[in-house]
Amino acid sequence: MKNQILELLKNKDYISIKRIFDDINEVDIAETLEELDKNKLLIVFRLLQKDKAVEVFTYLTTVKQEEIVVSATDKEIKHLVNELYFDDMIDLLEEIPANIVKRILSNVKEEERELVNQFLNYPEYSAGSLMTIEYVDLKRNITVKEALEGIRKTGIEKETIYTCYIIDANRRLEGIVSLRELVINNEDNKIEDIMTQDFIYVNTLDDQEEIAQKFKKYDLLAIPVVDKENRLVGIITFDDIMDVIDEENTEDFYKMAAMTPTDDEYLNSNTLQLAKHRVIWLLFLMVSATFTGYIIKNFENALSSVIVLAMFIPLLMDTGGNAGAQSATLIIRGLALDTVKVKDYFKVIMKELRVSIIVGTMLGSINFVRIMIFDKVEYKIALTVSITLFLTIIIAKVVGGILPLLARKFKLDPAIMASPLITTIVDALALVIYFSLATTILGL
Repeated sequence: MKNQILELLKNKDYISIKRIFDDINEVDIAETLEELDKNKLLIVFRLLQKDKAVEVFTYLTTVKQEEIVVSATDKEIKHLVNELYFDDMIDLLEEIPANIVKRILSNVKEEERELVNQFLNYPEYSAGSLMTIEYVDLKRNITVKEALEGIRKTGIEKETIYTCYIIDANRRLEGIVSLRELVINNEDNKIEDIMTQDFIYVNTLDDQEEIAQKFKKYDLLAIPVVDKENRLVGIITFDDIMDVIDEENTEDFYKMAAMTPTDDEYLNSNTLQLAKHRVIWLLFLMVSATFTGYIIKNFENALSSVIVLAMFIPLLMDTGGNAGAQSATLIIRGLALDTVKVKDYFKVIMKELRVSIIVGTMLGSINFVRIMIFDKVEYKIALTVSITLFLTIIIAKVVGGILPLLARKFKLDPAIMASPLITTIVDALALVIYFSLATTILGL
């Protein structure tokens, strides 16, 4: 589509562009706009219907949103911020530079400006920074008929109407009622007679990862957010928490690959920043890996006596690292999905122990036969390597299973205990076992 749009822009056939975008959904339009340069982007964006333009804007990356805001007129900005859902506007303001924030705030309705500033002061990654104020609230003493009439009048401005929130005169949250309940109940029934008082809610300062867990656990579409006095201040909707889950998963991938997490997209990232995010962990792992060098140095007599021992070091270290990474990945994922808890550490150890004995026996036996047939070394060396492999797999799987649990216990992200760190630990242990066995079995 990009080539077609570029050709139409070249010919200044704006009517055809407008006609094409009238029949395409907002996500696909945003995807096309992402590929256009700054000047062409604004031209095409201005061709969109006003309501559609606002929807498309929410699907654009922060970089493209910033390009539009910088080039747009105050009138266009005013329309955008007035039509954006409140949480989308907050997301935009949190990401863009301060000078552009000032320009946007100057076009925000005066009554909303104080609210915006309040939202921007909530801690990053907290419920307060995620929530929206566009929800339906009801009083408990009104009838179902009155509630439905109120929803018809104001519902168009709300982000969701599927769940309504019951508050008292001081805005304290008393209960919830679904649109389904309102529709199927008699219109003369009171809200207090059909509302649910057993409901899930979060506090403004709760961490977004904990909130995501609640969404998954209770299969929610939205969750109310209250302050320390239990007053309803906003709601978090499913689409916002999906973004959080995506962010948390991305952050875990970075940590599991031994990199500092970043919100910047790869192609838009500064080269120096990318290097900075990678070099810190690599430096730490490099320094910690020097322990393996010292271990080899301490056993240099054994190594010089039977030089063929050096040939099998990569095999032992690679297999141990891979075995540990398998266990760590499963436990990290289990912790993320809340199917594994810190208190399950004994179960994890026993399960990984059983698995590692089976895997270690199979790999050790196959390796013994392989070394004897293909490498043609004496059976004592083959036995030393195979026993070391067996023990290394057991240690690697137990260490890989328990380290993420320890991280969670000490309030650290389990993802930092992923393969690079586990590999470093297991490598050192594998070498100690290897050379100790070689000294004993070979009589060095």
